[in-house]
Amino acid sequence: MSGAIHLAAARVGDIGAVMRVMEAAFDPAYGEAWSAAQLLTLFALPSARVCVAWDGEAPVGFSAARIAGPESELLLLAVDPKWRGRGVGTLLMHDWQHWAKSQGAVEYFLEMRADNDAIHLYERCGFLECGRRPSYYRGSDGVLRDAITMRRHSDSTMR
Repeated sequence: MSGAIHLAAARVGDIGAVMRVMEAAFDPAYGEAWSAAQLLTLFALPSARVCVAWDGEAPVGFSAARIAGPESELLLLAVDPKWRGRGVGTLLMHDWQHWAKSQGAVEYFLEMRADNDAIHLYERCGFLECGRRPSYYRGSDGVLRDAITMRRHSDSTMR
């Protein structure tokens, strides 16, 4: 692990790398991870983008987002657990919003499980809770967890 992270828009040939990060990062207890087929649909949409964070040739994180008019939605963000706490998530968040702004977005949205530790990253990036779906996620433990919708306007401060 060299620590020299570079970001690049994913190509279809990167799907295996993205899936490796997905499988390492998402807890299977919640069924939040996407399949390769689901991810591949994004490559056909001009309004969507998948970005990969690389350490040399090794994928360490990725984001997937889409644009709908003046809004952009973060569909997925994942960082390999070995790379968490090193700024990869922040780089991906900034990259997503920079890309979305260049496409005309002024509002950014994401949705997450209420007990997901990523909330700290999102709050540091200026996102605030704007909605909640009670009992939206059911873990393999049978416990129901809320989904939180978060929003940030392009004029908000990102740290």
